[in-house]
Amino acid sequence: MLEFNDLSKQFGDVVALDHLSFSVGPGRILGFLGPNGAGKTTAMRCVFGLVIPDSGGVTWDGAEIDREVQLGFGYMPEERGLYPKMRVGEQISYFARLSGMGHKEAAEAAIRWLTRFDLADRIDAKLEELSHGNQQRVQLACALVHNPDVAVLDEPFAGLDPIGMETMAQVMRSLADAGMTIVFSSHQLDLVADVCRDVVIIDRGRAVLRGEVSELRRLSPIRYLEVDVNGSPWVGDVAGVTADSDNGRHRYILSRTAPIEEILEQARTEGEVTRFSFEPPNLTDLFREAVGR
Repeated sequence: MLEFNDLSKQFGDVVALDHLSFSVGPGRILGFLGPNGAGKTTAMRCVFGLVIPDSGGVTWDGAEIDREVQLGFGYMPEERGLYPKMRVGEQISYFARLSGMGHKEAAEAAIRWLTRFDLADRIDAKLEELSHGNQQRVQLACALVHNPDVAVLDEPFAGLDPIGMETMAQVMRSLADAGMTIVFSSHQLDLVADVCRDVVIIDRGRAVLRGEVSELRRLSPIRYLEVDVNGSPWVGDVAGVTADSDNGRHRYILSRTAPIEEILEQARTEGEVTRFSFEPPNLTDLFREAVGR
């Protein structure tokens, strides 16, 4: 179990972490979400001693994370942390050796990961010769090449095309199925909802929402209603109901116990109802509610 225990950190007048606590167990993928500047990167760096919290700490299986434990972790920073003029295969092998692998084992692992990311033919290319998306794949390979117990990934999907995103999502799922603990941050909430069972949303350094996505959606007190009449969005005058127009969509925000049958009958008086959707909030909705933006 990776546990963030009451983490607090302040940089001058800026409060980066404010008594932040959450945990993630083996075989789980946790989406670590928040607005820009919410404290996600600072919290991730605390795992590796790159930032020392003012109070609180991070533990693994109930014990302090020392240098030996860190060797069994994988970290992918948001900023490119590789050597641009170093050959790709040598680079991945080098990071494997830094984590305790022998030369032969590291070289074989590098080839496996390059093959997994469809980059085997670029093994002798310099990193700077690769596209941004392929550099991202190499950076992830460097974080995972030693088969860590824990992977902490800061924006791993940034810069990837849809195929690259799906490949990386499949890799993360397979690693979690094998027991790896994975924490990753992302602003691509649709992707997070697809990959993660658990999320923690932070704002101004404090956890404002956490839990399983399915449960957070189910327990939300509101529902979103979309109605089409004669194939077009219906804009009715529904008493006591808030309208929410977003990106060309017209939705109604209701309580989950709202009398939707009455609304349906009202819509039918204006034509044929071609769509009637009454659903809990999606992850993007939950995020907006949690951070109040």
